[in-house]
Amino acid sequence: MAAELASQPETWARAASMTREHALLPAPGARVAVVGCGTSWFMAQSYAWLRETGGRGETDAFAASEAFVDRGYDAVVALTRSGTTTEVLELVERLRGRVRTVGVIGDPTSPLVDLVDDAVTLPFADERSVVQTRFATSALALFRASLGEDLAGAVADARVAVAEELDPALVDAEQVTFLGRGWTVGLAHEAALKMREASQSWTESYPAMEYRHGPISIAAPGRVTWQFGEPPAGLADDVAVTGARFEAGGLDPMAELVRAQRLALARALARGLDPDTPRNLTRSVILGG
Repeated sequence: MAAELASQPETWARAASMTREHALLPAPGARVAVVGCGTSWFMAQSYAWLRETGGRGETDAFAASEAFVDRGYDAVVALTRSGTTTEVLELVERLRGRVRTVGVIGDPTSPLVDLVDDAVTLPFADERSVVQTRFATSALALFRASLGEDLAGAVADARVAVAEELDPALVDAEQVTFLGRGWTVGLAHEAALKMREASQSWTESYPAMEYRHGPISIAAPGRVTWQFGEPPAGLADDVAVTGARFEAGGLDPMAELVRAQRLALARALARGLDPDTPRNLTRSVILGG
């Protein structure tokens, strides 16, 4: 996990430069569903928000197991590191011959490559660790670049994120809640998942404007509220009243996710856990019949 998350500046730059593969993604104006499981679902949420608000066409994100794809979509994008996740494979199989499917996949030898109409493979971002870091963010870098974003600033911020010292107070915090707005809601959910997977930490995640509708009740001294991107007006002051720490870094939100990944790793090591083999998890969820 340590080596893989540290490589993200390089893998983001490579994904951003894949202009031929960018062209395989749905064209502007297409009505699109993006599906995935776990981490991939959260990246799908971020991509869907960016694509639709960027004027590229209506875009929805679904967990593959709960996807409503029979709604006249022009294309379905399936995001999966392993290409072996049962729910994704079953969904794509049902769509064959009816809806164009595009797979964004880490393992180019996976069965999904032959099931989709077009496959974008990112083998350089694939991982050995069960806990995903660079594949998810590299896929999102691919998506962002395909929408016309210049990721040079994000890559530079990622270099800062992998090099800076972590505040011991973050490592020792009793609890962390991650918040996002717009495309960063998916990043907040992913940050919380990394903390749970790698370090068995108590973490929660919400759209930032929802935080004051109940979840702020757990904010207290020794706990952290971490905002990805620009916070809503007044939220920092509301958190300060509780005695909790309000964290809102100035890096690109994907680079802030790298900071959260590093925090998950540090907390795991501090607790004597092996973040590469987290409890109850495998690299891919393959369901029996």
